Formats: sequence, structure tokens, C-alpha cells
Amino acid sequence: MVHVAGSVLDPDLGDHVCLPFDGDRQRMAATRLFTLNGLRRRTKVLIITHAETPERTRGWLAPLVPGFDDAEAAGQVEILACADAHLTGGTLDPDRVLHGLADAHHRARRHGQHGVYALIDASWGARDARAQAAFEAAANELFGERWLAAVCQYDRGLFPLDAIERATAVHPIAPEQALMRFANTSSPPGLRVWGDLDLTNRPAFASVLARLEKEPGQVVIDASQLGFIDAGSAQLLTFTAAARPYGSTSVVCAEPVARVLRLVRADEFVVVRRVGDA
Repeated sequence: MVHVAGSVLDPDLGDHVCLPFDGDRQRMAATRLFTLNGLRRRTKVLIITHAETPERTRGWLAPLVPGFDDAEAAGQVEILACADAHLTGGTLDPDRVLHGLADAHHRARRHGQHGVYALIDASWGARDARAQAAFEAAANELFGERWLAAVCQYDRGLFPLDAIERATAVHPIAPEQALMRFANTSSPPGLRVWGDLDLTNRPAFASVLARLEKEPGQVVIDASQLGFIDAGSAQLLTFTAAARPYGSTSVVCAEPVARVLRLVRADEFVVVRRVGDA
């Protein structure tokens, strides 16, 4: 398992991170470090608040981040209230979220920034944590284009333990769980996935695979850089292939991954191509 506690606040574009925290001190320290890293990477830093107003966040954050005022004036830092980014009439509006992030991406490109670094206060979903987890899982599809990195902050004082565990599982990256990264591919359509897959991030992997079931033709899953896959995650690949036309799903992988796929009899539905095979 890859432990990522030290890197979750310096994510790569394409990373969707869950970060549980305890108390305001941890939340504020994380916000400061995330902002510094986003500015260093020359991304647009988008901070979406809920527990406090954007004005209050700006008030304590600006003195802690050198050059904050200039970066904000240049459009490199934006602080928005969750009500203005996630909600319509107090209810989650997924289309508003996705359109807002896409607009931030357009603004970032217009200003020559490399992508969007979004820090999101997840306390907006504390009243319906199951629906929130379902939204987080569905949002994984957005990260396959790798222009967005998001860290979703979950306050352990607001969410019960089972809700925290559900949230971390649907995120590809969280402290103390296996790390999965992925990218959409287009020629042929498919997915490139690397890192490790096990019980801790299996729900996130399932949400990433869901997109492939809708592809009409050949699909290739490039797992050549996947370090580890457990049997349950290999079965997810099998289920995805079984839902598609027979023989239309290929997986490129190294021998250790191919061995697990054979173990779960995935090769009855998946064309398994080992790295280096002709």
C-alpha cells in the first residue's frame, strides 16, 4: 500500500483526494499548504468554503501566503462560497458543480495557468453523506482528462466514522489507503491506470470503470504501470468486460497483474495482453 499523507496537499492534476481532518487548526494548515502548492505549480487555485465565509477565509489566509493579494487580483486564486458553486436552493446541483469547474478551467487556460487546483469544504454534504458519496464517485469521471486536482476536506467532527470511510473509498486517493491514478485515453477509447488497487479504493475504481461500459467499440485498459491489483478489483474488470460485447475489452499489463486476472478467470471475458507481447 502507498501511504500518501505527505502528498495529498500537493496533488498532481488528475488527482481526486479525500482528506479527513480534526478541527480548525488542521483545516487552516491544509488550506495554506494547498494554496502554496497550487501557486507554485502555476495552477488556478479555487477554494470552495462552507463552514466559514469566503471573506473570513481570505482574512486569515492572505497573510500566510506570500503574494496572495497579487495572485488573487490576477485571477490565480478564487474563493467561493459553496452556495455559489455547489448548491441551488440549498440542494446539491451536480450540473452547477461541473459547469463551474469547467468555467474555472477555461479561465485558467485564458490566463496561461496549467490547470485547476480545487480545495473543497465537504461539510455541505453532512446532512446526506450517502448522496454526497454517490456524487463524489460520479465526479471521478471528470478527473480522467487530468486538468483538475481536487482535495475534499471532511471534518471528522461533522461526519460519523462510517461516512468518512465511505468518502475515502470513493476517492482514488486518501491518506492510509492505496493510491490510484488514471487517465482517459481516446485512440482507442479506454483508460490508463497506475498505482495500486485493493479494498481501500475499490469503489473508486468501480466508478472509473463505469464509463467504459458505455463505449460502443473496442476498449483498451492500459494497466502496464499498475503495481498491484487484488482479486476483488480484478473481478471489477471482469464485470466491466462482461457487460460489453464479447472480445471488445483488452487489458495490457505486467505478468503479476495478468496472473491475478487469470486467477479470477477474467481472461474468459478480457483479452489479456502482457507488456512486451507482440
